[in-house]
Amino acid sequence: MNKTSLNQEENLSFAISHQLLPQAHQRLDLYFSIPVEMGINPHTLSEENFFHSSINTRSAYYSDQLHLPLVRSRFIAKQKGEQTDYRVNLNLFSYQIRIALKTDIKQTLLIKDADEFYAKADEIVEQITSLLKKLRRYTPPDKKLSSFFENADNYLSWNVEQSFLKLLSNGPKSSEHAEVREKLFEVCRNENEYRTTNQYNSATTIDDPNRISNKMRLLQRLIEYGVVFKKENRKLNINYKKVVRGLVTAVIMAFVMMLILRARTTFTEITLLLVSFLGFIYGLREIFKDDITTLIWNYLKKGRPKWQNIFTNSATKTKIAVQTIWLEYISKTDLPEQVNKLFQSRRQQNKQDAQLLHFRSDTKVLVKDFMPGYDEIQEQILFSLAPFVRYLKKGDGKLYNFEGNKISKQAVERRYQINLVMVQTNKDNKQELQRYKVTLNRSGIINIEGITTK
Repeated sequence: MNKTSLNQEENLSFAISHQLLPQAHQRLDLYFSIPVEMGINPHTLSEENFFHSSINTRSAYYSDQLHLPLVRSRFIAKQKGEQTDYRVNLNLFSYQIRIALKTDIKQTLLIKDADEFYAKADEIVEQITSLLKKLRRYTPPDKKLSSFFENADNYLSWNVEQSFLKLLSNGPKSSEHAEVREKLFEVCRNENEYRTTNQYNSATTIDDPNRISNKMRLLQRLIEYGVVFKKENRKLNINYKKVVRGLVTAVIMAFVMMLILRARTTFTEITLLLVSFLGFIYGLREIFKDDITTLIWNYLKKGRPKWQNIFTNSATKTKIAVQTIWLEYISKTDLPEQVNKLFQSRRQQNKQDAQLLHFRSDTKVLVKDFMPGYDEIQEQILFSLAPFVRYLKKGDGKLYNFEGNKISKQAVERRYQINLVMVQTNKDNKQELQRYKVTLNRSGIINIEGITTK
């Protein structure tokens, strides 16, 4: 079973990632235990609003060679082939460089020792310089193909410069490693000059941080063509809900017509009393029709999937995978026994009234093999907890201390803790369970801690 990872992405979001083989089928369940004091419930945050605003799935070709030394250059080795072949091969190589550079920069910034940090930074400089040379070794003469090359080259040049500046800005400062720092600055200057010489960006765009940033975001999406799959979202049960509404309306109308016919036999003439009685009957119909429809629909939709994502290769138009999604608030009695045991394993002081939210994703890979060079695809589900902090109280509090006769006070923040159990199930019904503690405040996620089960 491929291991599923959960990692924090931004201030208020985390991502769940796992790899899938051809024709694989995998189920993923998440059980959120949200403290009642956070104010999250079906009335304040509906399942549909949470799904559309805060849950996003991304699927793309994946390689475990995520570091710069392992990036292969053979994807752009073809000088022959159709236009779409060149573009996809170029995008595969460019995408691989971007992901590898992002991974290596992130890991390097975790190094606190200056000697080790700058040794790794020097290694990255050599690797990325070599990869850019390989990319630029062949410039297509065809104007239709050159535009694809220029977009990829422009973005990678800018991304390398930004990544190295981030490394210099956030890394440890050390005068003993001035030579490596200068080498990083030299690459940034060279790439900046390279883009200017090739006239990749206008002076107006370069001088406006917002314009250059938005343009590079657009170029990033362009190099994802054929690598990151196109997603089509479908809402399920629409026709089923219409049938329920139609049946409820038919039953209520039959009852109303029966009352009207009885009223006509009772009142032989049209009187004010007859008109008032008919108005009363139609009023009752409007009052109870929606309530009865909602009541029946809430009962029938329980446990049913709500959405479906279809992932398609944008270059070949081939359907790659289908993801079916469930999302609903549940009661404690709906918790599987193993999940309930994990929640109960918490310390007594951490147990509190909570609202339970269940997310389920079933993904089925449709194709028998992937593009040459790729044995897996990666599915990444991004969850934003921004709607959860909307009702949180501000951390207005003071902690008083004393030393001798001197009293000091310190501002403290109010924190909340969401417990999360992740259940991964493969096609053989083998399960892996993992509990996490997500600590957050109004500003963001403070910590995500995986709890080891005994």
